[in-house]
Amino acid sequence: MTTFVVVHGAWTGAWGWDRVAKRLRAAGHDVYVPTLSGLGERSHLALLPITLSTHIDDIVNEMIWHELTDVVLVAHSYGGFVATGVAERALERIAAIVYLDAFIPEDGQSFEDIMGEKLTGPVVPVPEIGDGEYATKAETDRVAALATPQPTGTFTERLTLTGAYLKIARKSFILATGWDGFGSVAAPLRDDPAWSVHELPCGHDVPLLMPDELADLLERA
Repeated sequence: MTTFVVVHGAWTGAWGWDRVAKRLRAAGHDVYVPTLSGLGERSHLALLPITLSTHIDDIVNEMIWHELTDVVLVAHSYGGFVATGVAERALERIAAIVYLDAFIPEDGQSFEDIMGEKLTGPVVPVPEIGDGEYATKAETDRVAALATPQPTGTFTERLTLTGAYLKIARKSFILATGWDGFGSVAAPLRDDPAWSVHELPCGHDVPLLMPDELADLLERA
């Protein structure tokens, strides 16, 4: 069976992956979904000096202290920044990488650079949830209640990269086609034989919107 390590997206936590993790574990896989420092159940740490490097440490240490190897590293959205940095530090532990509707940053780039706006203050507030993003009001209310502000340093720190993630043997990108988000990231990968590209017809929060279908795709990774 497979060992999955999941890097969740911004403003969320491990809670956003509970449904997918449950399905993968029921199929016999090992699944680790550490909540990044300052978010979710670790939001009490949000005012500490937390940076992108802290989040990279969170994932690298998860693999070291659980003695994980041959890992399928899964990164959602902002998590692409974290996972790409993790590959620089723990390449030998990673068998495959999956970018789920995620950023694939360039050397010297920050999340702030991509957003195109200057971020200030200790934390970045949770964005408003768009109309119709979730199927029910109850789900919308649940996400709004569990989402937490993100430490600003995680968005402003620039990554130093050598391109280590490109050395991972199996590389996949899963594109959510139900919104205009990461099509430009997936486009150049479609013709690259080193990558496999898959699509799911839903909005950006794939782990909550299509957990069964996502679990099936991850098993193929």
